[in-house]
Amino acid sequence: MIPPAFDYARAGSVGEAIELLGREDAKLLAGGHSLIPLLRMRFARPSLLVDIGRLDDLRYVRDEGDAVAIGALTRHADLVRDPVIAQQCILVAQAAGEVGDPQVRHRGTVGGSIVHADPASDLPAVMLTLDAVLVAEGPAGERRISAEDFFTGPFDCALGPQELLRELRVPKIESGVYLKHVRRAQDWATVAVAAARVGDGVNVGLAGMGATPLRARATEQALADGAAPADAAALAAEGTDPPSDISGSAEYRSHLARVLTRQALERL
Repeated sequence: MIPPAFDYARAGSVGEAIELLGREDAKLLAGGHSLIPLLRMRFARPSLLVDIGRLDDLRYVRDEGDAVAIGALTRHADLVRDPVIAQQCILVAQAAGEVGDPQVRHRGTVGGSIVHADPASDLPAVMLTLDAVLVAEGPAGERRISAEDFFTGPFDCALGPQELLRELRVPKIESGVYLKHVRRAQDWATVAVAAARVGDGVNVGLAGMGATPLRARATEQALADGAAPADAAALAAEGTDPPSDISGSAEYRSHLARVLTRQALERL
């Protein structure tokens, strides 16, 4: 399939990218693994593509004391092998290693995955689990958004039309587990579960269980009250609204959420 016609501009800086986003129907292009298929199917029809793929100042991983800062253009493959991520927030590396195939991981960016906001995607669920803070930048300057407030609907997020995602800030954690069930290798998750010790408690996030990534709040509360992992995991699907589609029925997804949550908690 052939995309509709569009203009193309390569941004030389974050400021130039923000300025170009002020044009009507402009879209950012980074790794392109989410946007290009939408263009080819004509689900997206931007008048201008703003290429930010060469803004190397948005590609980094830094130890910031109480948190790890990740530049939005950091590639999935870089997260898999980064020593700071491996030591301070292994859950991010685990999830990044589950994204697509090696070709996707070597081109796709963490920021693109987050902003695409696919409810079955790996990294949005992990950001929610970690209570990450997402740093956006626009004409008015920098804005920090909690992961809980960032994902507003299927394929929709809290960024304004002239904002871009600049950085992700994740807490340092002692342990984390990411488990994913797929129909075929390299597929999106039918259901995925992320579990991590964050602060004084255990956080559990779910992908594929609703219109956005979700937290298994009932499971988290049960764990805080002293429940065993198996008993807490039995509550994982409470408050969710899983879809029924070719990958599985809502009932099947609820069952998977409970099974994967139990496995994740036992490993944690």
